[in-house]
Parts: sequence; C-alpha cells; structure tokens
Amino acid sequence: MIELEREIETYDSIRADLENSHMGQWAVVFGQKLVGTYASFGEAAQIAVRNYGRGPYLIRQVGAPPIAMPASVVFNVQQHA
Repeated sequence: MIELEREIETYDSIRADLENSHMGQWAVVFGQKLVGTYASFGEAAQIAVRNYGRGPYLIRQVGAPPIAMPASVVFNVQQHA
C-alpha cells in the first residue's frame, strides 16, 4: 500500500493546479507522476489498465472528495494482484 500512498501524495501536491484547470475530469497518477486527465472514469480506467495492469495507480475525479474503501476490499485486491 506504500505505492498507493505515494500516488495519493502526488495527487495532493498537484490538486490545486488540477482544480484550476481540470475540474470534474478524472486524473490518473502512476509512478508519482500525473499520467493525464480524462473526461470520464471509463476512459481513465481504460488507459490505466492498458498501460499499468493492476497497478497500483490512482484514479480520482478532480474536485471530488476521496472515497474510503473498506479494508476487506483493499485486501481482496491485493490477494489477486
């Protein structure tokens, strides 16, 4: 989970700029870099999965509050990685 925490930190460090120029779009962060912003979650997810497989990577809607996942969901994802 350390990798995902780093992606979240990266997003948080550029959040203000993203909110000024890409509000409502979907951002993909991988490798502590912004990959891009996309008009829909589906487009962002397609790019992320195609380029980075199961990740971890962060897909977040610019301007939306972060979503908390139950530990069981996070654990399940890790088991299948």
